[in-house]
Formats: sequence, C-alpha cells, structure tokens
Amino acid sequence: MNDINQRDKLPREEPAPAPADQGSPPAKGKNNEEYTWGMACHLSALAAFIGIPFGHILGPLVVWLIKRDQFPFVDAQGKEALNFQISMTIYAIVAFILCFVLIGIPLLIAIAILDLILVIVAAVKASTGQSYRYPLAIRFIR
Repeated sequence: MNDINQRDKLPREEPAPAPADQGSPPAKGKNNEEYTWGMACHLSALAAFIGIPFGHILGPLVVWLIKRDQFPFVDAQGKEALNFQISMTIYAIVAFILCFVLIGIPLLIAIAILDLILVIVAAVKASTGQSYRYPLAIRFIR
C-alpha cells in the first residue's frame, strides 16, 4: 500500500508532442486544401503517362495558373513541378537525339522512370505540407 501512495506522488511525465514534419497529419481547413492542390501540381504531371501530349507540362501549368494567387504553397510547388517537367523534356529530347548512337534508348527509359518516381515522392511530400525541390531541375520559372 505504501508503494502505491509513493507512485501517486511522483511527478508524471507528459509525452512530448510529435514534430509537425514527422508525419503528423496536416491541419484541417485551408492548409489541408492548400496541400491537396500542391499535391495536384505534382500528380497532374502524370497525364503524359496516360497518353495526353505534353500533359506533363500542361497539367502542372493549369493547376498552378488556377490556384497560385489563392495559395502560396501551390505557387511554390507549381513552379517547382513546371521547372522539373520542362527540364525532363529537355533531357528527353537530348536522349532522343542520342538514340542514333544507341545510348539514347536506355537514357529515355531511365528518364521516364526517374520522372515517375520523383513526381510520386514530391506529391507525397506536398500532401503533408513539406516543400519539395526536385533534383536535376533547371529553374526557368522563379
């Protein structure tokens, strides 16, 4: 009985709150909508993979133009998605030209796989409210 009373008198430690960038869900309301549109900027680039010509550029461009004034996060992520997709287009054109010396075919495949993976990573990060900067992107739009 004495042990029970002593345990009750000990100070209790409260668990520390989880940091916001460690996977906690985004706040409800405007931020959640902002993150969803930021994610849409990245995911709309996958339109090229379903056969829409220049969909990888047109998708992010449309989302960015519609929502950039409303949400600063969408403005930043839209620019990032556009810069990356324009860069990937330039890299693909160079790889296509290199197809005449046979090295371009594996390069085109690698570019497509890299594009797909990085778009998915960026969309996941944006859905949690984290800004994502693509590697290998040339910053055309600032």
